[in-house]
Amino acid sequence: MALQGSEEIEEQLAETEDVGDEDVSVSPAEEITLPVGSEGEEDTDPLLLPWDRFSAWLHCICVVGFDLELGQAVEVHYCLLLLLFQKTSICYLSFPDSNSGCLGDTQFCFRFRQASGRKCSLGCFLDHFDRDAPVCLKRDPGHYYGYVYFRQVRDKSLKRGYFQKSLVLISKLPYVAFFHSLLKLIAPEYFEKQEPCLEAACNDIDRWPTPHPGKILSLPVMGTVLKVRIPTCYDKPGTSQLVQSTQNDNLVSIVLPSIHEVDLFRCFHPVFFHIQMLWELVLLGEALVVMAPSPAESSDTVLALVSCISPLRYCSDFRPYFTIHDSEFKEYTTRTQAPPSVILGVTNPFFAKTLQHWPHIIRIGDMKQAGETVKQMKVKKLKNLKTLDSKPGVYSAYKPFLNKDEDIIKQLQKGVQQKRPSAAQNAILRRYFLELTQSFIIPLERYVASLMPLQKSICPWKSPPQLRPFLQEDFMKTLEKAGPQLTSRLKGDWIGLYRQFLRCPNFDGWYRNRTREMINTIVKDLQVRVQQHTEVEAVDLVLKLKDKLTQAERDQLPLRPGTLTKLQAHIDSVILSLPEDLQGILHKPSTT
Repeated sequence: MALQGSEEIEEQLAETEDVGDEDVSVSPAEEITLPVGSEGEEDTDPLLLPWDRFSAWLHCICVVGFDLELGQAVEVHYCLLLLLFQKTSICYLSFPDSNSGCLGDTQFCFRFRQASGRKCSLGCFLDHFDRDAPVCLKRDPGHYYGYVYFRQVRDKSLKRGYFQKSLVLISKLPYVAFFHSLLKLIAPEYFEKQEPCLEAACNDIDRWPTPHPGKILSLPVMGTVLKVRIPTCYDKPGTSQLVQSTQNDNLVSIVLPSIHEVDLFRCFHPVFFHIQMLWELVLLGEALVVMAPSPAESSDTVLALVSCISPLRYCSDFRPYFTIHDSEFKEYTTRTQAPPSVILGVTNPFFAKTLQHWPHIIRIGDMKQAGETVKQMKVKKLKNLKTLDSKPGVYSAYKPFLNKDEDIIKQLQKGVQQKRPSAAQNAILRRYFLELTQSFIIPLERYVASLMPLQKSICPWKSPPQLRPFLQEDFMKTLEKAGPQLTSRLKGDWIGLYRQFLRCPNFDGWYRNRTREMINTIVKDLQVRVQQHTEVEAVDLVLKLKDKLTQAERDQLPLRPGTLTKLQAHIDSVILSLPEDLQGILHKPSTT
């Protein structure tokens, strides 16, 4: 494994920075100098290069320390290179703000933008696995996640008086619970045994199977086996298939019930009287800032907010931990325009003043244990928020569209009084959010399904039929008889909520995804119908298509780039479905 010190990294980063935003294809194998071990699991895919398996899970591993002269600095860096601005972002995001006072071990996560134009050579290969993943668990095309294990302990032998260091995993995968569990195994060993421990962990990870949704994966690392199952888009929402540990396991096994879920009840406990309003704010892509005393509470709360509208994907930007050194600081804090559709998690008191013009602010105090009671708090006016020391609560002038659901509040309060386990409270809250989101989405799904062309209009002799356009007023008319009232007991201005939703990024992302799925369905139906036709009909189709292709080339018709290439590819696919003797005849160039 190539171990790079800070000086080597600086030189390589300087070189890498020159490429800037150019379209660069990076192969993990090109940047690793150690050979892969021959022991252990064999490569089942001959196309995988050394360290491709590692790169399927992680982009790189960094160790960030504190230098008295330089401040935060990357001390050790494994695998893929980072651009200079990415390295700087990681350095600042890997340490809590000085006011947080995090003594001992702290875990949290952050998210930052990927350099535009950079591509990974594994892209197409990994897209194959993303296809079966739920929308909320697909690789993030424009951002990286950073998973941090930070340690701060007193050490009189150091000038600063404290040992401060972070082990950081950088990945495109939003597997929060999984990577935090992985860090709990690797980080304590690293702080005790240093670099050899990390090299061993990297070699273990490079022997892992690729992250395939639906399969039970056994992932050995540091003498322990993590057993996980990545959900699929075909799983029933709100259910999970438990992974069982077998007696045949030679190593100690840790079974993870979920790879991505955070404890919703623990995160929303300080403000659970307002959970329904928070759900609306997230659904509508409103600008939200979470002010918390530590990065752990900040990142957990932001992740809980994003996941509360699951299975709908949150399509705006979100930053579980955001600092004044972030590259988007000026963009997100400017007063010259309205706050963007983004959820920020902050801990620096400076943001209390900088973001006081934001419309919705959640102030989180120290998260209480699940058994402790919480006093009911009213939504407060924004002018009452002066500093980060202000009382915990929700500061907003927002008026919810839906009437408050008192039943869920009473159910959670009763659980607190009866000391119901936190896992049970979390399950109740997660089920509530799921049913609320499904009640909202089902009418949209029903209407969009009606935009599909009829089966009889799909014909191999004609162009694929187009989807009918989404007409807002037509959709609104369907709500009277087939609206959310069929599945939800909540009353309120559902129409107003839908109108606002249709203008937000979450609808745009959802509709684009559904449109893509329906177009793929039409294409598959077309392919099936072509295969079901007789040889005579298929030959006739090929000859007609060839005539059209010849005519387009001869007359130089104004077509989009790549259209003729696609048409030729369709012709070739039809020819390949025919017997070999006909293939030979049809592949001959025409004599006209």
